[in-house]
Amino acid sequence: MTDKEHLQKLREPTETDPLRVLMSACLVGVLCGVDGSSNGSYPHIVELAQRPNVKVTSFCPEDFAFGTPRTTPDLEGGHGADVLDGKARVIDESGRDLTEGMLAGAYKMLETAQEHDVELAVLMDISAACGSQVVYDGHRFSSEPKYQIGMGVCAALLDRHGFKIISQRDYRSLDLLLAKLDPKHVAQKDALDHDETEWFQSYFKT
Repeated sequence: MTDKEHLQKLREPTETDPLRVLMSACLVGVLCGVDGSSNGSYPHIVELAQRPNVKVTSFCPEDFAFGTPRTTPDLEGGHGADVLDGKARVIDESGRDLTEGMLAGAYKMLETAQEHDVELAVLMDISAACGSQVVYDGHRFSSEPKYQIGMGVCAALLDRHGFKIISQRDYRSLDLLLAKLDPKHVAQKDALDHDETEWFQSYFKT
């Protein structure tokens, strides 16, 4: 879940010393989705990426590991942290094991975050790589797809190394961040983070 206290304590960046943010490349329009598309446009993400006091570094660990287009990786036997611990694996729709490649992408993403000294990561939720709150439990193309609370492999590795993560669906946290970056930003009073939504609380019975 998003660390809102961390967001509130972030320094006040300037155009000459911008906030260093790592983003899933698909969120900033890079055509690196499994089918060679981006994964849609999110207004809060567009606004954040265009801020003059924000410096975005984008990276797609799946494209790094498997290229684009590619088969669709999902998690089997646990979430991303379990993959890091050797307790779960990454599979595609044919059952092919993609664990080794995903781990390579995760460590390259960590290296990128460290090289650019990023202060925050904004990642694509649900993804087996970048999910920060929810990922599939088994493959999404199974007859009865299921979700689980947890991070993707790359997000889990970033988290273990102290990087804070927001998902593109954490609208309340993104509003908090944008308000900090721009005093003129008007936050939506009814904005919710992913874990606060009716779907999340109903599905996981939280």
